Amino acid sequence: MESKNLLYSLYYSWWKNIDKFIFSLIILLFLVGLFFSLVSTSLIVSDNLDTNDYSFFFKHLFFIILGITVIFIFSSIDQKKLFKYSIVVFFISLVFLLLVPLIGIEVKGSKRWIDLYFLPRFQPIELVKPFLIIFTSLILCNQKYNNIIFKYCFSFIITLSVVLLLSLQPDIGQTLLVLFSWSILIFTSGISIIFLIILFSILAIVFFYVIFFVPKFEYIKNRLISFFDSESGTYNFQSDKALESITSGGFFGKGIGEGTLKNRVPEAHTDYIISVISEEFGVIAIILILFLFLVFIYSVFKKVYFENDEKIKLILVGSISLILMQTMIHVGVNIRLFPTTGMTLPFISYGGSSIISISILSGVILNLTKRKIN
Repeated sequence: MESKNLLYSLYYSWWKNIDKFIFSLIILLFLVGLFFSLVSTSLIVSDNLDTNDYSFFFKHLFFIILGITVIFIFSSIDQKKLFKYSIVVFFISLVFLLLVPLIGIEVKGSKRWIDLYFLPRFQPIELVKPFLIIFTSLILCNQKYNNIIFKYCFSFIITLSVVLLLSLQPDIGQTLLVLFSWSILIFTSGISIIFLIILFSILAIVFFYVIFFVPKFEYIKNRLISFFDSESGTYNFQSDKALESITSGGFFGKGIGEGTLKNRVPEAHTDYIISVISEEFGVIAIILILFLFLVFIYSVFKKVYFENDEKIKLILVGSISLILMQTMIHVGVNIRLFPTTGMTLPFISYGGSSIISISILSGVILNLTKRKIN
């Protein structure tokens, strides 16, 4: 009875203090993803796996329930403990990322996953990203060291170690996402714009050298060439089909189950979910989904505006910027605005690693935006 009362007290305190509007938006986005998983992709994936049932949908449901549990844990923990544990989990996740080239599962020429007993085909970078934002923010806001150049260099070395491990997989999409997140954090912390321009000029030179002169990354060069000249290669097949599906769906779509993209493009339920939805439900469905994202992002930035703690402000800006950039990349690839890269749509796409990652970010956001107890 005592433990039951304690649990109820914990839940009541959590519910009383969290931002209910932001929490409702998070749950709504998850439910939208689950709905489209049921009506648009579940049976197709089940057919591909020779199961002919709703096992894919139930897997998605399981990951969302697990994600909501993760949200509750990260949003209810004490902030000081959250920061302390995040550093530990970051280095543990870095070890997992280090293991990928050694024991990782290779799919289509890339090693990005490892098999965990409780989570098969887990992608360690999805665990690294949220804790990298927290760790970098803690470094930049550390009061023990006043030398800001040292803080920038130390945070860059940490980020560079993640980038180098990603380059071994290779995963250019996540690499750019990690670098973008770091740049947002140091820019928000007040870095000189001249220093930032010089740094990114050097990174751009290194990036293009690696792509055009290192044989391992030749596939990236081919994708870039194909993107700017569609007749020079075959790397645009998926993006072309995705764009055709959006166009053919029109404003109101073809109807539930009438889309063909999910049959023609591999991983349509993850990397091309926007196109699948648009084909069957129309552009209006995509507009509504993007509107939900914009309201969510605006709500978090509104909280940032009224926050006085620089550390909390930095973590919130980094977290919501990561979600915004990942959404932009996913949509951009689907409408052929960006070259093809495997990037899930936060909250909506299927994928255990992706759902856990966005749940951690959501839990952290809810934790740092909840009402302060005096």
